[in-house]
Amino acid sequence: MKFLPLVLANLGRKKIRTALTLGSFAVALFLFGLLVAIRGAFNQGIDVAGKDRLMIINRTSLIQPLPLPYRDRILRIPGVTAVTFASWFGGVYQDEKNFFPQFAVDSETYRNVYPEFAIPADQWAAFLEDRMGCVAGASLVQRFGWKIGDRIPIRSPFFGGVWEFNLRAIYKGQRAQDDLTQFWFQRKYFEEKGPPYMKGLVGWYVLRISNPDDAVRVTKAIDQEFANSAYETRTQTEAAMAASFVKQMGNIEFLILCIGSVVFFTLLLVTGNTMAIAVRERTAELAVLKAVGYSDRFVLGIVLAESLTLSVVGGALGLGLAKAFTAGGDPTGGMLPVFYLPPASLAAGFALALAVGVASGVIPAFSAMRLRVVDALRRV
Repeated sequence: MKFLPLVLANLGRKKIRTALTLGSFAVALFLFGLLVAIRGAFNQGIDVAGKDRLMIINRTSLIQPLPLPYRDRILRIPGVTAVTFASWFGGVYQDEKNFFPQFAVDSETYRNVYPEFAIPADQWAAFLEDRMGCVAGASLVQRFGWKIGDRIPIRSPFFGGVWEFNLRAIYKGQRAQDDLTQFWFQRKYFEEKGPPYMKGLVGWYVLRISNPDDAVRVTKAIDQEFANSAYETRTQTEAAMAASFVKQMGNIEFLILCIGSVVFFTLLLVTGNTMAIAVRERTAELAVLKAVGYSDRFVLGIVLAESLTLSVVGGALGLGLAKAFTAGGDPTGGMLPVFYLPPASLAAGFALALAVGVASGVIPAFSAMRLRVVDALRRV
């Protein structure tokens, strides 16, 4: 009698219970994968933030603008190597449900500050030559079926009318968690077609510094430069700015994670209890194995092998489904632009499945190992 066939034979005796146990493991690990992806989506801005980037917004609020002449004054501050700016557009494409971020950017400096976004040179050149040109992320292009050269109309509830753009470039990220749902267009077009009160004003500045260790010094220098002016500033690292946005949505994230965690651990407890019952029901059979000459260690190994087989197969199935689901990108239509399950989380989930398999099988396994044949057969 071989070891593996015996394990499979024992698991196949009650197929329905084995299938339900595998299903419980699969559901639990699938939920684990979704929770990791959701948490990563809420925190993706922090994870991908550049260590050498700072963001400058109006001290009053992000929605308040800053003067364009601030750019030259910021560049003169020691430690600053590059400055760009952008403005929020907030338009609607076809339907209000089609949400994605749209920015009017400084086309001459934007790529210098965000080098992680890869754009073919010919496409970027076409974008610069077309004042109505735009750049869209690869995920956004895939979502709406756009292609280079398409005319994209976007209705603006804030700046009036329908704005038309020509898709000239598609950007991709160099990291799996990069946001590929943004839409950029030229600041020059925004000033020409936009309202007069926005001329000479920008939404925020983003700058790069030569040494990330100088972030505190540069931050203080910038805010002191514009202190007591009509447009006072608040400067933060890009990671700190992203964290402040996450904090605003903290209750939603906490609620999702709490509910998901409760369901997840409940499923694991139920699964572990089911596996422990399955072992206890076979006390007499384990005694027979000992009676015909199998050692205590063999019985211990059999019980643990069955438990681990269920956890490995069920866990792999659940994690595989989670990976397949997250591979499709954002399922919320723009609310979670980066929906990604990293390999490290897959490994952690698999390790968790193994740990649960061991924990649920170790007590019944040791009980079976210490079982006296006479006492066990007496229970029959």
